[in-house]
Amino acid sequence: MASEPQPASGARPLDGVRVLELGQLMAGPFAGTILGYFGAEVIKVEPPGTGDAVRRWRVIDDDGTSVWWRTLGRNKKCITVDLRQEQGRALVRRLAARCDVLIENFRPGTMERWGLGPEELQTANPELICARVSGYGQTGPYSSKPGYASVCEGVGGMRYVNGIPGERPMRPNLSLGDSLTGLHAAFGVVLAILERQRSGRGQIIDATITESVFNMMEAVVSEYDRCGVVREPSGSTITGIVPTNTYLCRDNKYVIIGGSGDSIYRRLMTTADRLDLAEDPRLATNDGRVKHQDEIDQALADWTATLTMAEVIEQLDEARVPAGPINSVVDIVNDPHFQARGMFEEVEVGGRPLKIPAISPKLSLTPGRTDWPGPDLGSHTQEILGDFLGLSADEIEQLQRDEVI
Repeated sequence: MASEPQPASGARPLDGVRVLELGQLMAGPFAGTILGYFGAEVIKVEPPGTGDAVRRWRVIDDDGTSVWWRTLGRNKKCITVDLRQEQGRALVRRLAARCDVLIENFRPGTMERWGLGPEELQTANPELICARVSGYGQTGPYSSKPGYASVCEGVGGMRYVNGIPGERPMRPNLSLGDSLTGLHAAFGVVLAILERQRSGRGQIIDATITESVFNMMEAVVSEYDRCGVVREPSGSTITGIVPTNTYLCRDNKYVIIGGSGDSIYRRLMTTADRLDLAEDPRLATNDGRVKHQDEIDQALADWTATLTMAEVIEQLDEARVPAGPINSVVDIVNDPHFQARGMFEEVEVGGRPLKIPAISPKLSLTPGRTDWPGPDLGSHTQEILGDFLGLSADEIEQLQRDEVI
């Protein structure tokens, strides 16, 4: 079982904010994780018996629970409620009436069919902020479609520009769309809290995977609209900026070099013992370097092939040229910079320590922290329904017999 120590001392910016989290998997729950890390009291509602599907996804610990859950469920008070039953929905209405924020990531229309839509909940609690997370949004012709990150990353444009030209579009081995949407939803909640301080009103946040990905697409729309340019995949480079690429070293490790600034480029090529290219007037600015990208990349590849990755980075650090490794998680965990920056926290699960990632950004006066790892299913049902909502022990036992909780 996951241990739940007493919360550490120290104020956090969202202290006093109470969040009711509905839904499962990644995007909505990640928003709740961020808010809880920075002080919000997050009450997570899960279906009885099974809980959030993340509890059983990917790498499973000895106790049968995913180690991912211990990270994603941190700082949350977990209760079980069957939303398919009216008694369960009635409990959620009572909870929402006493919360500041509700996060849900069901398919649009589901909450309304359950009588839990924002219009009904805000009638009882006008200050309630409703963060609605979905694939395509609450409106529009795609709103009713199921929206998984794997699909929405393609619809939003990210997958198109990722990969090797002429080959199948690639994805990183991560659910980036979900994580980006969680960040957008959490940001929206904070904005809505600020607005509520002025107006006293709650509002609805419509956060979508497709649009969160689309927000990352830089100038692709403007480039197409004004110049008819369609940004294409470019492998390990980025279109229109040279040099910035990945190069193989003598020890079969890859190094990333970013030498696109004019003065940086000259220092880079001088370090690579290519004074001819460092001083070539054709290559003095980025426009010229873009035209001769293959020549520059080949020269750098020839140079890195003669050195180990560490030697390349050492020389480029001395020359003040941005360069670095492609780190695996093994490299990151052992990296002194990540350690010095406090990017790991340790919790106890099953009587053993478990390292989990800290959450950025760093706040100097009110930093976030992990108080406890993702708890076992239903760990806080008694506290929330009894102490918070005021249900008697007999009422809670009856709900358990009725399989509502």
